[in-house]
Amino acid sequence: MSTTSKVTTTALSLALVLVGGGGPVRAAGAEGARGGAVAVAVHGGTALVDTATLAVRARTRDGHDRLLSAAAATPLGRPGPVRRGAGGLMRWSYPARGLDVTARADHGRLSLSFGARRDTSLRWPVTGVGVPRSASLQLPRGEGLDIPVADPFWVTGGGRLAGTGLDVGGDLTLPLWGYSAGRHGVSYLVPTDLGTSLALTAAGGRLRATARHDFRRADGTGAYTVTLALSDGNPVAPAADYRAYLAERGRLGSLRAKFRRTPAARKLLGAFHAYVWGKARTAEGVRRLRALGVDRMWLGYDAGPRPMDARAVAAAKAAGYLVGPYDTFANGQDPRSADSPTSVWPDRVYPDFCVRDADGRPRTGFGGRGCYLSSAAFERAEPTRHYLADRTRAMVRNGADSYFLDVDATGELFRDHSPRHPMTKAEDRAHRLARMRRLTGSGLVLGSETAQAWANKVLVFDHGSATPAADGLWALEKNREEWGGYYPEDAPKAFFKPVRLPAALATAMYDPRYRVPLYGTALHGSTVGVERWELSYAKLPAEKTRRALLAMLYNRPLNYVLNGTESARQGRELAALQRYFAPLHRAAGTERLTSFRWLTADRALQRTVFGDGVLTVTANFGTEARAGLPGGCVDARLRGDDRPRRLCPADVES
Repeated sequence: MSTTSKVTTTALSLALVLVGGGGPVRAAGAEGARGGAVAVAVHGGTALVDTATLAVRARTRDGHDRLLSAAAATPLGRPGPVRRGAGGLMRWSYPARGLDVTARADHGRLSLSFGARRDTSLRWPVTGVGVPRSASLQLPRGEGLDIPVADPFWVTGGGRLAGTGLDVGGDLTLPLWGYSAGRHGVSYLVPTDLGTSLALTAAGGRLRATARHDFRRADGTGAYTVTLALSDGNPVAPAADYRAYLAERGRLGSLRAKFRRTPAARKLLGAFHAYVWGKARTAEGVRRLRALGVDRMWLGYDAGPRPMDARAVAAAKAAGYLVGPYDTFANGQDPRSADSPTSVWPDRVYPDFCVRDADGRPRTGFGGRGCYLSSAAFERAEPTRHYLADRTRAMVRNGADSYFLDVDATGELFRDHSPRHPMTKAEDRAHRLARMRRLTGSGLVLGSETAQAWANKVLVFDHGSATPAADGLWALEKNREEWGGYYPEDAPKAFFKPVRLPAALATAMYDPRYRVPLYGTALHGSTVGVERWELSYAKLPAEKTRRALLAMLYNRPLNYVLNGTESARQGRELAALQRYFAPLHRAAGTERLTSFRWLTADRALQRTVFGDGVLTVTANFGTEARAGLPGGCVDARLRGDDRPRRLCPADVES
């Protein structure tokens, strides 16, 4: 999408029209050495698949001819004949490649599914070929990015993507990507994300994205499906498409339903999030926070030697807060030298439950310590040994009503080669979902790290989906001198030491020209997404205004780390921001994000709408007033408001 265009169609209308598609499928053209053409009616036109090459074109209803995918980058061999199946399915094969293909219409999308008769690979679709220099690539890295394909910063500069690769099942929060140019766009969904990667290259100074799927019987990745859909060019259209896809299949969670099952979860509406340390995790510290006027919070604490005690938890609940421990089921260490209580397990969980690589060696765990523990081993043992249930009971004996389970909802899944507890990545995902579902069923308000879309029905909140973490962040965090280490105990510098991001990293993560709410468009109203826990609001002082505006624009909470000193120093600022946010989130937190627009050519003025106008938010990321809104400020209007509610974060006392 060019920076001069304005998006006029809401994400809601995108989702609705995509749901209403479908249509007849027909085959045309002669089969043989050159293959044939398979035509599928899609919303907005007709998609044509060249069976000889897997190139896909679309003839739109307004008379345009658009390339949705260039020819496969993998040699396919001569295709077999096209045959019509039940329900309008079209089938053919590539015998030399060992692939069978099915094409069909899926709610207005073109859906291509591949089954492999043997281990092989396929590089397809090949996207971004022939797009104009004004086009943009949408990537769900964290909350989401809209990247102009010819922007030097992203092609060869500080945010360079050309020459890099992304694991669709591991590095992206949603299994999709998209392209847009003006009022035209394409959405690519990959339901079979495991075994699929996305290679980013540059041709003619423009970014291209080529998917690759590895068909491995032993890995459980023998099937591959991609759907392609036309859109109106709105940058969040691929996420609206994915939300519709989830809803069509009953895979879209609902905060309202979660609140009915777990009434305490309703306390998340209007709440900011904070990990507390030192005096802030005492009953007195909690009461001081409440006395500042902070009426909703999620408070978390680590599993160190001094967690929140029963008195502190009771004070938090009396204040209207949710409170819970940090835990992980993914790491095991020798109990005699473990650096965290969460890594200590009874019996011989360590080392017997260690994930094993193909050579039989244990997979090294967090920070080079211990090993990653196999979810298959836990699932096999749980009916009789109750390791996970016993751990959870011990962790919430103080009365905690929430639980943060690190890692389980991320894309870091494992193939376990241990003969005692083998598993594929798909099985690892299924085991994690099962144990998270048990935690939710026990009445705990469950959160996890990053929270990829497949976990949206079992989680209520996450820490990480709102952060488009660029690669340079991990290198910076490993620099203890610059970033800070895990000491002193009541204020670890890794959390409390202010840091200024290098310019390129700040641009890649927080420049509003490139930020779009893909994750929110897909899952707002299903989960509550927050930034990563090590990136508290005060950790990056230079980014505070942009981060506050993004949080309000996307209707999601800010996160903090607090101890006695920081509660006193930041308390008034936190209270002022939370008081502004609370009524907005209480009204719209359960609604879907229905519209996202850039209101100016430079993308400085942006607007979102939630529900059917329940909440409208306009943010000015510039330095000058636009449409009556000062630079660095946000206006929010709830339905029924006589005038907008204004917040200028830089003016809030800290």
